Amino acid sequence: MNQEICIAAFYKFVRLPDYRALREPLLLICGGSGVRGTILLAEEGINATIAGEREGIDRVLNYLTSDKRFADMMVKQSYHCIIPFQRLKVRLKREIVALKATDANPLKQVGQYIEPEEWNRLIAQDDVILIDARNDYEVQLGNFEGAHNPQTSSFNELPGYLDQSLNPMRHKRVAMYCTGGIRCEKASAYLLQQGFEQVYHLRGGILNYLERVAPAESMWQGECFVFDERVSLDHDLAKGQVAICDDCKAVVARADETCPQCGSGNLL
Repeated sequence: MNQEICIAAFYKFVRLPDYRALREPLLLICGGSGVRGTILLAEEGINATIAGEREGIDRVLNYLTSDKRFADMMVKQSYHCIIPFQRLKVRLKREIVALKATDANPLKQVGQYIEPEEWNRLIAQDDVILIDARNDYEVQLGNFEGAHNPQTSSFNELPGYLDQSLNPMRHKRVAMYCTGGIRCEKASAYLLQQGFEQVYHLRGGILNYLERVAPAESMWQGECFVFDERVSLDHDLAKGQVAICDDCKAVVARADETCPQCGSGNLL
């Protein structure tokens, strides 16, 4: 299958006092480049997944990185045969990822970044508590073995789980991961504020890990949920073999016509 469409995912926590003024120029350059997807802007930074032909994506990324505030922003890229978004959205938000915890500020402090090549060694250590910072329906598709599943339905439920399940006096080393890195980065700021001293998070998230760690050496199991029409990615960052029931969020084989759990035909 021809994979001509580039999907670019990126974020950065950076002070953007002028974030409202960035919206219209981004709408213009994305629209003029045939790029669709979602870009979130807030005073704390930018968070986006966009898709389009290679030339259009490059035009948008060149525009963004010409601003020195975004010059070193990590961009994770994968490819597909069609644009997996229906339209372009550039939205102004209070947070670029909504934890709704005022004492979690990645602009002040974050946990220690762990590169994908060092991740396996870290999470294999017995004294490291591994937390999956994603939602339960995402965890169903795949995870790192031994990771604790908070069983949340939205990211803003995570602080409640952390408060109840972890204690800085007993859990000295905590590692976290998520899809692209943004959620565990913000959650690491929350844990540090709560008195935890050794907090680690996977740089670039699962997507960066799958790109840089060979399948033969990988500790990842299953597929990675993504928030677009592809639903999931395999270890090669290609569209996976599972679907999600949009009603009950159960994992469904892509070949199924209805959800075996609730009977719905509304499959993603």
